[in-house]
Amino acid sequence: MRIMGLDFGSKTVGVAISDTLLITAQGVEIIRRKDENKLRQTLARIEQLIVEYEVEEIVLGLPKNMNATEGERVELTMEFKEKLERRTGLSVYMWDERLTTVSADKAMMEAGIRREKRKDYVDMIAATLILQGYLDLRGSKQ
Repeated sequence: MRIMGLDFGSKTVGVAISDTLLITAQGVEIIRRKDENKLRQTLARIEQLIVEYEVEEIVLGLPKNMNATEGERVELTMEFKEKLERRTGLSVYMWDERLTTVSADKAMMEAGIRREKRKDYVDMIAATLILQGYLDLRGSKQ
């Protein structure tokens, strides 16, 4: 069994997958789309990854505002969650993703990745941080 972590953005979806022991998260890819409202190919790619990695559960980042209020991005993310559940038949758990993009950017800066290149990886790293947070909490409860 593996768990998939997703960072859903307006033009990209960062994807991370857990190891089979559910201890660590690894970034897999960034799914890009030209139009924010066109999700068919994005959902199809997620389905392919679910089969390839034998995923049984999904964790989706919930983009709350820093003051814990919910804005338009939360609404869009919840709609995406419903589509994911319908299409895949898997449970989708929400994970507060505040500061994951900031943490991802900081980690890349510390690793010496140039600013121009950081945007190419930030969503995948954010998905990894979302999933790792979920795995850590899940592991501490067992």
